[in-house]
Amino acid sequence: MMIIDIDFNSDEALYLQLRNQIIIGIATSKIRIGEELPSVRQLADAIGINMHTVNKAYTVLKQEGFVKVDRRRGAVVAIDMDKMETMKELRKDLKVLLARSSCKNISREEVHALIDEVYENYGGLD
Repeated sequence: MMIIDIDFNSDEALYLQLRNQIIIGIATSKIRIGEELPSVRQLADAIGINMHTVNKAYTVLKQEGFVKVDRRRGAVVAIDMDKMETMKELRKDLKVLLARSSCKNISREEVHALIDEVYENYGGLD
């Protein structure tokens, strides 16, 4: 069973926390491509959250191209998101993050060092 760490005191919606944890699990190879995710009921019971919340997270993961839903196997990790689309989304997200960083006087070098540090957790640098 994968380890999901939900912060019930966070302002971030539970389904987004769950989605993010699963994406991080995939990026760090704790959850492998082709692996079946727990059923909605199993995961809801294990974490202590509503089944609709898990279902919403799985739906978002499917829409974003991280899982496929198979009638027999349930949600299965399957990365099929187009790279160009991913780059477009990343650029949009980075614009906001970098603007926030700039406002707080965080330098380009500090941002690069942080990116390298975080990226190393997701399979190293090329």
